Amino acid sequence: MRGFALLLCMLAATAAAQQPPPPSPPPESTHAESTHAESTPLFAAPTPAQARYLQGLRTAGRGVAQLRDGAARVTNSGGDSLRLLLASRRLGGLCGAARGFMVTGRSRMLVTAYEDSTGLRARRLVALLDTLIRYTPICEANAAKQPDSTTTRLLAELRAYDAALRDFRAAIGLPIHNGDIKVSR
Repeated sequence: MRGFALLLCMLAATAAAQQPPPPSPPPESTHAESTHAESTPLFAAPTPAQARYLQGLRTAGRGVAQLRDGAARVTNSGGDSLRLLLASRRLGGLCGAARGFMVTGRSRMLVTAYEDSTGLRARRLVALLDTLIRYTPICEANAAKQPDSTTTRLLAELRAYDAALRDFRAAIGLPIHNGDIKVSR
């Protein structure tokens, strides 16, 4: 077996060494407008404040992912009362843990980092994150007692947050990933 693995490694190394070199870039154009278009970047590098905002958004996103996980567990528990009980207790714990991530991330998200219409979208995103942060203690306290109503409200808050996040990502030119909630209520 060891000899076979060694043989595969040697064949792969030989094949990689025999591949042709990558093609050379095309010659530069002499037209001034084509060189100007090539040298202009598509997206400007974010300012330090914008980078801090995005880093905070990433940290807060961890907490939002925990809330999604807890809501999905309750929703997918089916008709089994034991699974629902365990999922609702887990949701309560995840609400508490998620709050820490969201508060830490929110503290880095200064809405003054962006201007114009992007600033409006950044403010809306922060406002909805604040709403989620305010709801997490209620979620933590009521998840085990009232899992259905707690999950329903949490899913509504998460859908609003996801819509604002999609708008913000589109405004700053980031690809819109499919981070939507995958459970239907």
